[in-house]
Amino acid sequence: MKVTKFGGSSLASAAQLCKVLDIIKADYERRFVIVSAPGKRTADDTKVTDALIKYYQNYRAGNDVSADQEWIIDRYRAIIEELHLGSDILEKIATAIKVLATLPIENNRFLYDTFLAAGEDNNAKLIAAFFSQNDVPAQYIHPREAGITVSSEPSNARILPSSYDKLENLREYNDVLVIPGFFGVTVDNEICTFSRGGSDITGSIVAAGVKADLYENFTDVNGIFAAHPGVIDNPHSIPELTYKEMRELAYAGFSVLHDEALIPAYRGKVPLVIKNTNNPDHPGTKIVIENTGKDMPVIGIAGDDHFVSINISKYLMNREVGFGRKVLQILEDLNIRFEHMPTGIDDMSIVLRDRELTPIKEQEIITQLTRKLEVDHVDIQHDLSIIMIVGENMKSQVGVMSTATKALSDNHINLTMISQGSSEVSIMFVVNSEDEKKAVRALYNAFFK
Repeated sequence: MKVTKFGGSSLASAAQLCKVLDIIKADYERRFVIVSAPGKRTADDTKVTDALIKYYQNYRAGNDVSADQEWIIDRYRAIIEELHLGSDILEKIATAIKVLATLPIENNRFLYDTFLAAGEDNNAKLIAAFFSQNDVPAQYIHPREAGITVSSEPSNARILPSSYDKLENLREYNDVLVIPGFFGVTVDNEICTFSRGGSDITGSIVAAGVKADLYENFTDVNGIFAAHPGVIDNPHSIPELTYKEMRELAYAGFSVLHDEALIPAYRGKVPLVIKNTNNPDHPGTKIVIENTGKDMPVIGIAGDDHFVSINISKYLMNREVGFGRKVLQILEDLNIRFEHMPTGIDDMSIVLRDRELTPIKEQEIITQLTRKLEVDHVDIQHDLSIIMIVGENMKSQVGVMSTATKALSDNHINLTMISQGSSEVSIMFVVNSEDEKKAVRALYNAFFK
C-alpha cells in the first residue's frame, strides 16, 4: 500500500494531470493520493496559492475581489475544459472560491488559512473527478473526514496524536482516496494550515496513519542531488539516504522536501521515495530508516545563508555556574530561537537566523549581556552562511575533517567556526556568505571528484 503525493508543478495543467493519471494507473498499490494546489505552468506564471493570497489581501482591505475570483476560477476552468470534465465540478469549485468572500473578517484567526487551503481543497475535488472519469474509482476526502485533526495554531498547525487512530480507518476504503494537502481541521472545526510547503507534511501524516509500505513524493526532479544543481554543474545523484541525513540536508537548504514532513513518516517507520512526475521510471531517491551498507563517507553537501552570530567573551566563563543558562534566558525573554552554540572555555558563539533579530533586539542583547552578565566583549556578526557535509558513515571513516578543511584552505576560504554533534552525522562550517558557493564547490570537488 502506497501513499503518493504530487506537488504543484506536477498538477499545474491538464497535460500534467494526464501524467499523474498514468502514474496512478501503473500501480494499483497507490491508493492514497495527496495533492497540492496547481503550481506554475511557466516560469512567469502565478501559482494558485499566490493568487489566493492576493484575493485574501484585497478582501481584508475591503477592495473589489471579483477579478481575483475570476482569475482563480478561470485557472481551474482551463484544466477542466481541457480534460472534458463537464460543468458540475466547475460549478462546485466556483462556488467554493466565491464563498470565501462571505467569511467574517473581524476576530477570525483562521481566515488567512481558510483562503490558502482552498487551492489544495478544490484541486482535490477536480482530480478525484478526473480519476473517476478515466477508469480509476476515486473519492475526494476532506481532511475533516479523513481525521486530520490539528492544533489551533494558524499557519503552523501540528497534527494531534489522536488523529492517527482515525486515519487508520482509511485503509477500509476500496477506492483511491484523493486528499488535499497543506491543512487540517481543529477540534473547533476551523481550517488550519501547516507551514508553507505543508502538503509534504500531509502526505507523511497519512502514510504514517495508514501504515503505508511506502510514501512516494512526486516532484519535478529525479530525486536528490549531492549538491545544489544551481551551484554544481550536473551533480552526483543520491540513490539512497537515511532520514537523519535527509533532515540535516533539508535544514541546510535542500528544498526538495519540507523538513517537517520527515517527522511523521520517520516515526511511523515508513520509507519515502522522491520521484519525478515527468520521468516516473527513474528510481529517484529513497529515504530509509537505517543505512543499508553504502560506503561513501559523505552523501551530500548543502549551504544556506542569512545567519548571524552573537560572539561573547568573558574571562573564567567556564567557572561561572549557570552562565550559559543566563545567556539563553536573555534570548528566550526576547522570543529569539538559536540554532547552534559552539563554545570555548572563555568564549561562546550563538548562531541564529537573521530573521530572529531586529536592530532593537540586537541592542537589547548587547546591553543585557554587558550589564547583567558583565561580559568582557560582545559583538554580533552578520552575513554568515552555514555549510553542512552530511553522511552517517563519516563516523567510521578517518580523515573526513582533514579532507574538508584542506579543500577550504586550498581555496582561501576562511572558517568562522566549526561544529559537529555527537552523532557525527554532519559537520557544520560557518563562513562569510560571499564565500558560500565557493565553499560548496570546493567541498564537492574534494569528496565527489
